[in-house]
Amino acid sequence: MLKENMTQKMLRNVAIIAHVDHGKTTLVDQLLKQSGSFGAHQQVVERVMDRNDLERERGITILAKCTAVDWRGIRINIVDTPGHADFGGEVERILNMVDGVVVLVDAAEGVLPQTKFVVGKALARGLRPIVVVNKIDRADARADEVHTEVFDLFAALGADNEQLDFPMLYASGRQGWASPTLDGSRESLAPLFDLIVSHVPPPVLPEDAPFAMVATILESDNFLGRVLTGRVERGRATVNMPVRVISLDGHAVETGRLTKLLAFRGLERVPVEEVSAGDIIAVAGLKEATVPDTIGAMDITVPLPATPIDPPTLAMTFRINDGPLAGRAGTKVTSRQIRDRLLREAEGNVAIKVADASETDAFEVSGRGELQLGVLIEQMRREGFELTIGRPRVLTRENHETAQREEPMEEVLVDVDEPYAGVVVEKMSGRKGELRDIRPSGGGKQRLTFHIPSRGLIGYHGEFLTDTRGSGLMNRHFIGYGPWRGTLVGRRNGALISNSDGESVQYALFALQDRGTMFVGPGEKVYVGMIIGEHSRENDLDVNPIKEKKLTNIRAAGKDEALLLVPPRRLSLEQAIAYIEDDELVEVTPSAIRLRKRHLDPHARKRADRASDAA
Repeated sequence: MLKENMTQKMLRNVAIIAHVDHGKTTLVDQLLKQSGSFGAHQQVVERVMDRNDLERERGITILAKCTAVDWRGIRINIVDTPGHADFGGEVERILNMVDGVVVLVDAAEGVLPQTKFVVGKALARGLRPIVVVNKIDRADARADEVHTEVFDLFAALGADNEQLDFPMLYASGRQGWASPTLDGSRESLAPLFDLIVSHVPPPVLPEDAPFAMVATILESDNFLGRVLTGRVERGRATVNMPVRVISLDGHAVETGRLTKLLAFRGLERVPVEEVSAGDIIAVAGLKEATVPDTIGAMDITVPLPATPIDPPTLAMTFRINDGPLAGRAGTKVTSRQIRDRLLREAEGNVAIKVADASETDAFEVSGRGELQLGVLIEQMRREGFELTIGRPRVLTRENHETAQREEPMEEVLVDVDEPYAGVVVEKMSGRKGELRDIRPSGGGKQRLTFHIPSRGLIGYHGEFLTDTRGSGLMNRHFIGYGPWRGTLVGRRNGALISNSDGESVQYALFALQDRGTMFVGPGEKVYVGMIIGEHSRENDLDVNPIKEKKLTNIRAAGKDEALLLVPPRRLSLEQAIAYIEDDELVEVTPSAIRLRKRHLDPHARKRADRASDAA
């Protein structure tokens, strides 16, 4: 056990914030290496802070993580934050436990929506950011323009004179250097370390008051149980100290003991005997405490101020897999197993809510966006679960002052080649988007700014990439609620639905190619009610994908024609979820993603259609 007796003067708490894929986690890799947190011969994977398999595959940070480095006798607690808009609420809470922020901006892409969102929160808290223009080694870097963009952003967000006088470094996180000038020495990240020490103030918090901290990050550990991370706002805490937990609205949650106190040392969480005001720590031993509860001494009666959890904006129905192929690939198929897993996720991820759905063996899961829920489904799939997922739907609310129905709204920034700007504006307008700004962004590109309902973006990203020939960039973030914009046009094409059980046959698929785009290839399991393709017309069509060629004993004069099949269109999990309509489901198993109708029997589908038309 270590004894924690470091004074606040020798401590710095800083968060690294940026838009997704601007290089936060790569920069933290280099900070850890150059501070001596790794041994000289230690083999460390790239983006070491992204420990989750999905984080590595997608190249994004999903979960906020803490680390600590020592630089010339100063301990720097660093928080690596998510950059995607779906996890913006977590970033906002993290800002409450740091005294400074490093704002990372891509030297080519410049200021993007999530940068704007998080910087606005940091400025509102009175933090004085350090700006790092990263990826300066890119061929299309435009450092001076990005500097001007950052200054304009700070001014537009109401920064005061001290905040506008921000220090700036040019850097390459991958190459591991930072410099105060473009033509300066490019040797190491020492200028960034020194700037953090000199520019970020040490925490000034009372050490002689009763212990209190706000839970900012919640995670589940197989050995320790619930682990809550936050900054000690006042006082001292020791191992096995009795504590009281108070919710944000002032209600007592539980009492317990701090069975473990953990401080951050490099990538490790090290047990300590005592912690004091200013340090970022993790505690274990509490069963009910969650984000953003106050954990404090027994005589604490009033919670500390904290950022409430953002309300969910999107919901999906998670059901058991009741199709004909259920149970063939997964090991966890019952509603009880699905329920337990979802409740466990909700316990560790405060942005996700779980409730029983109106139908049997189904659960309503709500969160901040498609990515967040898609990540959960992919994790469950890899753990051996089988389930079916309904179409995403936005969660509306009623404005009690105006008696209006309101829906979640998002700001979308699109960078696109000029020839494709027109089609993007047309498609966004059809989805109830409102063009707010259009300006050139250099290199023959235009930057378009839209305000659009969240539901208007469901399923659009794939279409956007097709329309822009893969060259467009679309970034979005939640900006609040606005009046309901009316009905949106759904999918224009119907589905090709299997009317037979068995294995798809090349001969049958070849004959069906003229009817539309196929989602399956030959030799794949199909069943009645399964969607095997997209119809070229607006209506659904029942087809037979297992029909074989009739054989006769009469020899043909010529050879049989070669049956050339167009490769099937394979939908990813996110594409499949965005593709389905209200009467369709996505069947998710460890080995396959299939589309199906909610009612597999064609007669049941017709009855359901008549009932919905009557309603």
